[in-house]
Amino acid sequence: MANIQSLDPTASPLDYYGWELRRQREAHGLKQGQLGDIIFCTGSLVGQIETTKKVPTRDFSERVDAALGTDGLFSRLIGLVLRSQLPTWFQPYAEMEAKAAYISTYQAQLVYGLLQTEEYARAVLATGMPDDLEGLLAARMERQRILERERPPLAWVVLDEAVLHRPIGGHQVMRRQLARLLEFSGHRWMQVQVLPNEAGAHASLAGSFTAMRFDDDPDIIYTEDVISGHMTANSETIREAALRYARLQAAALSVEDSAELIIRVMEERYGHCSQPEEHPVA
Repeated sequence: MANIQSLDPTASPLDYYGWELRRQREAHGLKQGQLGDIIFCTGSLVGQIETTKKVPTRDFSERVDAALGTDGLFSRLIGLVLRSQLPTWFQPYAEMEAKAAYISTYQAQLVYGLLQTEEYARAVLATGMPDDLEGLLAARMERQRILERERPPLAWVVLDEAVLHRPIGGHQVMRRQLARLLEFSGHRWMQVQVLPNEAGAHASLAGSFTAMRFDDDPDIIYTEDVISGHMTANSETIREAALRYARLQAAALSVEDSAELIIRVMEERYGHCSQPEEHPVA
């Protein structure tokens, strides 16, 4: 537990955020409870964030900026703070993902992270029994902000049909997750295809992978194993991955037929939500 008197603002983005929040609050002559009243939260929460016991949210940051007139300081810091909550091995990928001009990914087990609903992501992350589920969840949701840009990356997602049938979080969670996928059926920047079970043996039986293309940097291929992620810009690997992805796209259903399959699975498998929901606890 961090003591505010010994908090080192250079230790991490979260430490700097807490240190700066305290500095700005005191400069305005406010106690923690007084600031909490202004931004509609408890003084205890303000104190927990100042001492890094709690990870701030984007909404909290925007409220602080408005209350203290800090010209968007905390709204800018929050992106760095939330990215720092990602696993250390994943942070380089998240940084590259945020810079990518074009993303193409094949996902064999789960919905692609940028397309996950918050409740689906919560259920996925809880399986790893993390110490700070809420921090990880906030960081994953923060990644999705790249889709809100005026010019987001052009992204092409191929999902194995098994992803649609795997009941992560329960039937209601899955129904809403599949509905989320359908929101992209006519999207300009994001296209979703499903690789049907009928495709049988295919070009990426070894597992999921993601290719990223940049305006000013070499292409990158990203893969994960059980405990870490791996990025490479090796030209031979890039060519091999591009060939495999082209074969996956050719074997997958069209965007339109993929949407029809998603609808069918949503109605037939998750249409009746009488089963109790799962509530994973970290």
